[in-house]
Amino acid sequence: MAVKQTAGRDQLGSFAPQFAQLNDDVLFGQVWSREDALSLRDRSLVTVVALLAQGLVDSSFQYHLATAKQNGITRTEIAEIITHAAFYAGWPKAWAAFRMAKEVWADEDPAQEPHGGIFGLGQPNDAYAQYFVGHSYLKMLAGENGVTAANVTFEPGCRNNWHIHHADQGGGQILLCTAGRGWYQEWGKEAQPLAPGDAVTIPAGVKHWHGAARDSWFSHIAVEVPGENARNEWCEPVSDADYALLP
Repeated sequence: MAVKQTAGRDQLGSFAPQFAQLNDDVLFGQVWSREDALSLRDRSLVTVVALLAQGLVDSSFQYHLATAKQNGITRTEIAEIITHAAFYAGWPKAWAAFRMAKEVWADEDPAQEPHGGIFGLGQPNDAYAQYFVGHSYLKMLAGENGVTAANVTFEPGCRNNWHIHHADQGGGQILLCTAGRGWYQEWGKEAQPLAPGDAVTIPAGVKHWHGAARDSWFSHIAVEVPGENARNEWCEPVSDADYALLP
């Protein structure tokens, strides 16, 4: 059955009528409708991979993702399709495609257990959002005599920027991991995995970052060590390319 498409005429009919006619009547009206040669599902798969390979993750890509979903490609399948294509098309292109695919298949997310570990999720960490890649949540637990403790929860893939806890004397931070899987890395060193029960002591003056693994929520209690003239210096984000190398 021919696919009825009017996008070309709607957007370019008066400016490029021949292009609009070829888009609506030939590409979608004829090529896409040759289901005896290739199913709509398979045509969606080919189209998504072709656009991903070119890095064309714009509104047209979102349209074809939505069409792929309509044509029967599941959330699990699109994740596998993009993962497979990443090795041929390029890792950064796959990251961009995943961000859009998550939106299209958002209604199929499996039911999630409550996040935040034993202390709960808390509120969106909006005050520090500019220093994070992805979404994080904050729940203050205690604070007295210069010592504060807060439960910080990272969604999958979320991490904070490189940063340094400065102090003229004392200072630094202690992380107590309570839920999920995460990462901690100091400048010039290998990243180390974090799991519930792990503790990290971060001396003042050490450039570092911490956050969640790609496929797991992660929570830790951040304890601020009191110090003289203690302050934080926020630096550049952890690059997508470096983060993608972590298992």
